[in-house]
Amino acid sequence: MRVLSSIALLLLASCVPSGPASTSTDAGKSGSTSVTAKARVMPPPGGSAGRPVVEKAVQVADSPPLADGFEDNFDRPMLGPDWQSTGGAWKIEDGKLCGKGARNHPVWLNRALPTNARFEFDATTDSIEGDLKAEFFGDGLSAATGSTYNNATSYLTIFGGWKNSFHVLARINEHASDRPEIKVAPGSDDERARPVSPGQVYRFKVERADGRTIAWWIGDMLMFRFGDPQPLSGSGHDHFGFNDWEVRVCFDNVKVVPL
Repeated sequence: MRVLSSIALLLLASCVPSGPASTSTDAGKSGSTSVTAKARVMPPPGGSAGRPVVEKAVQVADSPPLADGFEDNFDRPMLGPDWQSTGGAWKIEDGKLCGKGARNHPVWLNRALPTNARFEFDATTDSIEGDLKAEFFGDGLSAATGSTYNNATSYLTIFGGWKNSFHVLARINEHASDRPEIKVAPGSDDERARPVSPGQVYRFKVERADGRTIAWWIGDMLMFRFGDPQPLSGSGHDHFGFNDWEVRVCFDNVKVVPL
């Protein structure tokens, strides 16, 4: 009888699972007006039976789909659950989403994007340094890990970057030597080369309609059209957000629609 009891105890113990119940992790530090999004861990590609995968797993934001679209005019006091801040620089001020001193810690829209989408929004700054920045088809979680933002997960539009010296459309590395850029030239006959003016509201439109080409307009003026042979899309490249380095910038009247 004692032998049977011991065997039963051993069987019960073997049925108790070990380790954590879930692999979900927190998305990281968020601002005081933001709701922290969950993340799910995706296994890296390339594994096969009998061969261990040594690459790190990739965190992917667990967001509701964009569905028919999203609009926001920020007429409320708090950021709310539709936006995920990766730092404390982002808040709503006078009916606009504003950030100052974010140092490449963006605020992400908590929606999962399809491969093709159109983004429209107003952008303004009260600084002579310009630096109106947004991210497209990023992972919805990441921020800069150093002083140089060369490890983004997205395409970046930078209007008046580097103290109003360049307009740039970058992929992953905003300092890349082959980035599409326009050198700012005050008084230029080329309207695209003019600097960002403090207090002026700029209407941005960015879209991808064919799965590979990013087009960016300011008003009716085409800034860049970039065909990417290796497009950023799918899990890890399905979010949109705003960014900033040092000066105060504000965004409003956001509209995102699937294409």
